[in-house]
Amino acid sequence: MAEEERSVRRRNRLLTSAALIIAVVGALSACTPAAPIPAPTTTMPTASPTPTPTAPAIPELQPGLSAGENLDYFDLVNNAVIAANAAAGGRDFVDALVAGGFDKAAMQVTPDRTAIDLQADSIQWSVLFNGECLIGQYGPASGGYHSEVAAPSGQGACLLGETRPIDW
Repeated sequence: MAEEERSVRRRNRLLTSAALIIAVVGALSACTPAAPIPAPTTTMPTASPTPTPTAPAIPELQPGLSAGENLDYFDLVNNAVIAANAAAGGRDFVDALVAGGFDKAAMQVTPDRTAIDLQADSIQWSVLFNGECLIGQYGPASGGYHSEVAAPSGQGACLLGETRPIDW
């Protein structure tokens, strides 16, 4: 009996929704050109089991795949750094990426401070990964966190301009 009541309630909700849609379309038709509006069709729902949603797979480092195929994992690690410390600096990102399995020797990072010792508006860091560059950027001037995959420069570097030694 409970199933029949649910079916009746569902049917009533569907009919009420359809009537509401028709009323809204009718009210809005005065605001639109005189073009024919197709009548909405309604179908009665059929009883079918609701699929159980599956959790999205958590990205993992895939050393044999391309940088693009590892971008989701790169983002996962970097977003975890930001979630733990909104004022994160270059070392925080480098250390987290190393802990996540990336090669420290393949990384570059820009300074956290400017030439006149002010906090940098944003920092960039990169990992040369299977011939491509995973690049991250974070800071108020960049509007938060951003990442991309890019080709390395002719000299094999991912970041151009001033970078600092990763000597810790």
